[in-house]
Amino acid sequence: MATTNRYRSGLERQVARQLELAGRPFGFEEDKIDYVKPARRSKYNPDFHVLKKRDGSKMYLESKGRFLTEDRAKHLLIRDQHPELDIRFVFQNANARISKTSSTTYARWCTDKGFKFSDKGQIPKDWLNE
Repeated sequence: MATTNRYRSGLERQVARQLELAGRPFGFEEDKIDYVKPARRSKYNPDFHVLKKRDGSKMYLESKGRFLTEDRAKHLLIRDQHPELDIRFVFQNANARISKTSSTTYARWCTDKGFKFSDKGQIPKDWLNE
């Protein structure tokens, strides 16, 4: 289990606490996933990885208060380059708009792009039971 003093936000602490209370083994920012940004190699450091009960593969949870343009572009690149990864978002507010000038919310963006997400910093119980 990860220690709570390593988190950079209250939302990350909240997600970690839910995983601890559910008795789910997890790591925090331990894995490094290579991906290529146009014209340069980069690394993505997911917030959390959780071992799935059924098949032992990893589910990655990314806790997001703000979901910036750079974040969205990065996750599309990672998904395209690593379609086998199960990356999900735990939003503080999934109904926040992606920009002041857009009517698209974080939830709508995830739905349109095929990402699973949750709202209000809560990990869905069905995710924890996978």
